[in-house]
Amino acid sequence: MSTSRTATRATTGHRTHTVVDSPVGPLTLVATDGVLAGLYMRDQRHRPPQETFGEPDPDTEPFGEVAAQLEAYFDGRLQTFDLPLAPAGTAFQERVWAQLCAIPYGETRSYGQLADRLGAPGASRAVGLANGRNPIGIIIPCHRVVGAGGGLTGYGGGLPRKRFLLDLEQGVRRLA
Repeated sequence: MSTSRTATRATTGHRTHTVVDSPVGPLTLVATDGVLAGLYMRDQRHRPPQETFGEPDPDTEPFGEVAAQLEAYFDGRLQTFDLPLAPAGTAFQERVWAQLCAIPYGETRSYGQLADRLGAPGASRAVGLANGRNPIGIIIPCHRVVGAGGGLTGYGGGLPRKRFLLDLEQGVRRLA
C-alpha cells in the first residue's frame, strides 16, 4: 500500500493496543506482532469487540511512531503516512484498501471510480462494503471516498468526522 513501507497480511498473532487522543476523538490503535493492524474511532461502525484488541500496552511498537505521524497529519504537516501496516481482510478488501491508499491527499474518488480502477465497473457496492470494513481508518484513507455526485456518503466514523478529515486535507480546520 502506498501509505506504508510494507504491508503484511496478519490475522493472528500477539495483539496489543493503546488509545491516543486526536481532534476526532480517542483513537484505539491495535498492533499484531508489533505492526499496526487497526485504528478505530469511538462508536465506529464495524469496530471489533474490545476483547479482540489484546492487552493494553502503549510502549509496544509501532504505537510511538503511529502517534507521532497522526499528530503531524492532524497538524497539517504530514500528507503521506510511512508506516508498516497489517490490515487483515479478504483478497478483494485488500485490493480496495490498496486503491484507497492511491487516492492523493486532499482529493476524493467515488465508489464507482474505485470499482473501475479495480477492473470491476459494476462492483461499486462491493467497493463500498470493503471500504466500510477498512480496519485502519485515516491512515488507509477511506474518508476520501464519496458518492457518485461528490456528496458525502456513509462513513464508519460518522459523517462529521469524515467532513472534518476532508476539510483538514483541503486546508479548512473545523469539527462539524
